[in-house]
Amino acid sequence: MILKTLCSSLLLLVATASGAETYDLTRPQPVYSDSIGYGYDIVAPPVPKAKSPQPFFFSVRVPDGNYRVTVELGNKKRAAETTVRAESRRMMIEKCVTKKGATEKFSFMVHKRTPEIAGGGKVRIKPGEVGSMTWDDKLTLEFNGAAPYVKSITVERDDTPVTLFLCGNSTVVDQGREPWASWGQMFPRWFDDSVCVANYGESGLTASSFMAQKRLDKILSMIKPGDYVFCEFGHNDEKEKGPGTGAWYHYTVALKKFVDLVRAKEGNIIFCTPTQRRFFEKDGTLRNTHGDFPAAMRAVAQRENVPLIDLNADTKVLFETMGSEGSKHLLVHYALGTFPWQNKAFADNTHFNPFGAYEVAKLVVMGLKRMDSPLVKRLRSDWHDFSPTQPDDWKTFYWPQSPLYDGRKPDGN
Repeated sequence: MILKTLCSSLLLLVATASGAETYDLTRPQPVYSDSIGYGYDIVAPPVPKAKSPQPFFFSVRVPDGNYRVTVELGNKKRAAETTVRAESRRMMIEKCVTKKGATEKFSFMVHKRTPEIAGGGKVRIKPGEVGSMTWDDKLTLEFNGAAPYVKSITVERDDTPVTLFLCGNSTVVDQGREPWASWGQMFPRWFDDSVCVANYGESGLTASSFMAQKRLDKILSMIKPGDYVFCEFGHNDEKEKGPGTGAWYHYTVALKKFVDLVRAKEGNIIFCTPTQRRFFEKDGTLRNTHGDFPAAMRAVAQRENVPLIDLNADTKVLFETMGSEGSKHLLVHYALGTFPWQNKAFADNTHFNPFGAYEVAKLVVMGLKRMDSPLVKRLRSDWHDFSPTQPDDWKTFYWPQSPLYDGRKPDGN
């Protein structure tokens, strides 16, 4: 056992010295431990030569930063179908199908962070975030699908790609467990490996509480000139009460702080108006539940010359196109018995399911295209333009369920 651990440590040291760590998953790998620093994690390791392989996770302990991950997917003896997600269910590879004996390589960027802030201080994460894959000291990959087979994983620090930092609430955050999802965790799927998406959103936050918890401080400690900060708030800001609050006061002041602080670091800021809630009027149109908040964000964007993606307008079209009943398929609306672990029916009109999050992520990309953003040149070759008047078919949407689930509703509404 001592010899085995020593050999594993030496292999890790050699890999680190070369600037990259490569793990051959066709050979036995350890279960993750702090002493080893890499290995199978979260659920039981895959069973060798299994005819029906189950989803599995693999983690590598790394410092904060951006990492280029290269995976070789497939199996020499069996056909494979593999989906790859990173950290808290960030979609990286939507679906890779390989024939028996064939493999395919993919490279993508993963942002990893802990609460510690370079230069001092610490992000004040919420109790529910403690111990999550979002804020731990590991880079974790989830391999899922009908037949997930992985030949190798290579992890290498790479700070050259442009980073897209996402700021927002439960409609943006990397939702770590089924059946919840947000557009921020689907966003990485559409960019090549010259882009790294770093999602700092968290459920229940306002623009002001995001800053008060030092999440923006953490971003500003890591941002490079030319990086981007996407900012979507409003759902929770509109519930703030007291002197100085409201769309035209506290909210606009907070947005102006985002603009000034990001630009002081030579970053690019983009506003996203808040996504709609599913509340239909009798005539089939969507009710505005956000009051003046979308208009206030538009006003700040115009005054400060901030590019804006109008998700409020785009999701209104999306919801109305799908209709009162059809739009339930965008959200966490599931009858009791849909999932084996479910103990109550879900009827949430704010929080997206994976399909809805996928559609909204496409709206964000289309917003970048409308503003002729340089980021459009970094889209993957399989991107196809999207219109909310012609949504994808929810019945054919492919999302293999993660083994991690939670029936509790995210904070905020």
